[in-house]
Amino acid sequence: MDIKFYFARNSAEIDMAFAKMAEDGAEALVGAAGAPFIERRVQIMTLAVRHGLPAIFSARDDAEAGGLMSYSPSPDRFRLAGLYAGRILKGEKPGDLPVLLPSKFDFVINLQTARTLGIEVPPTLLAIADEVIE
Repeated sequence: MDIKFYFARNSAEIDMAFAKMAEDGAEALVGAAGAPFIERRVQIMTLAVRHGLPAIFSARDDAEAGGLMSYSPSPDRFRLAGLYAGRILKGEKPGDLPVLLPSKFDFVINLQTARTLGIEVPPTLLAIADEVIE
């Protein structure tokens, strides 16, 4: 199995990347996170399904928008960021604060996308999912 990277910064480049994936015979997609992709989430999910690519992403919203799965830190990380900001505003030095890593991750499966792609998700995988989108 070869792993290939495709880079895109805008809608046209995303279209070209998917065309190149199809040409290369890609069998799955692991999507990147970042602002350019949030804005183009629907385009990316639509192209992944159109090209028959099971896709996993790092944000729950991606699975809700049509990605096959997402695995991401729980939204609690945003609360922790707020606590850190509060501590800094009260005078603590950022360098003195401990590094906190996410301790809870959310695993979401989109069964509607799985059906569209002709994928049967094993019951054991469904059992460990935090949410299954019908």
